Amino acid sequence: MSLKVGDIITFERTFTVRDAELFTEISGDKGNHHITPDEQGRLVIQGLLTATLPTKVGGDHHVMARTMNFEFLRPVFTGDTIICEVEIEKYERQENNRTVIIAFFLCKNQNEKEVLKGDFSGIIL
Repeated sequence: MSLKVGDIITFERTFTVRDAELFTEISGDKGNHHITPDEQGRLVIQGLLTATLPTKVGGDHHVMARTMNFEFLRPVFTGDTIICEVEIEKYERQENNRTVIIAFFLCKNQNEKEVLKGDFSGIIL
């Protein structure tokens, strides 16, 4: 799939207890809210695990990231389904045979509440 300015890529993911456990193991982020369920039996998903959602676009399109900016707006819990929209702001071939990409993203939970927004830039070799 070739990207162009204005394209919007949408995908979603439902976070599980196992996701939080694996990320805790890998990252070492063992805050109580990530390992102890709340009164509803949910864990808080680590912010950087939530932030992997927009990076999926980079992975799918072989982007070598240069910058990533995240604004965490509200917590994400196990069982939440997060819908991520990534909009391509710039997609331009350079003289050095590389393609520059800049994109903005907004992630909302199943209740349409914004949980994460930001942008990233990079190059595609």
